[in-house]
Amino acid sequence: MSTPDRPHARPDADGLLAEQLLRLTRRLHRIQKRHLEPVGITPAQSRLLRTVATYAEPPRMADLAARLEVVPRAVTSLVDGLETSGRVRRAPDPANRRVVRIELTEEGRATLRELRCARRGAAEEILAPLTVDQREVLGELLSALVDPGPDGC
Repeated sequence: MSTPDRPHARPDADGLLAEQLLRLTRRLHRIQKRHLEPVGITPAQSRLLRTVATYAEPPRMADLAARLEVVPRAVTSLVDGLETSGRVRRAPDPANRRVVRIELTEEGRATLRELRCARRGAAEEILAPLTVDQREVLGELLSALVDPGPDGC
């Protein structure tokens, strides 16, 4: 069925696509969680650890909250867990002792190496049914959805 603004759309096709994306997201989360279990880290901790590693200098908690698009309290909880496991440490800012920076430890760097392997395994598992060409097309489509550009919402 066609509409003037969507000539090729089937009724509720977008709703079906949205549901499929949600199901895929849940499946990806389950697979990723299973691959991260042997590393002893949650997906949220994994994301925070990877984010800390992207900074040239140890970031502030506020920097991490902004980059991860979460409230500062969520970062505090994640840092607490990673600090307890020895993967990060809190360090005072040399220029402002009221500011706390988050540093990777050697254990944290080793965990990042393990995470790369775990993420690769999870990606291989979820993408196994696709050909190389299909993976390339999927990558392009996901890029368009993730970063729609200046005209996107």
